[in-house]
Amino acid sequence: MLDDDPFAPPAKKPMALEAQLENASIGDLELRIERLQAEIRACEKAIQAKRAQRAAADSVFGAPPS
Repeated sequence: MLDDDPFAPPAKKPMALEAQLENASIGDLELRIERLQAEIRACEKAIQAKRAQRAAADSVFGAPPS
């Protein structure tokens, strides 16, 4: 291939989660938790919005048969 660089360093394998957690500082872990909690809140907000959209559609078109 033309994109292959014979002098490029080899690609690094992603580090396992356990190793990432073991090597992280307390501050890094706390920051990671904050980011994960923010992501969870965003997911929960998206779920609420989708449920509201579904309820609105069901009220107009009727609920799908179960």
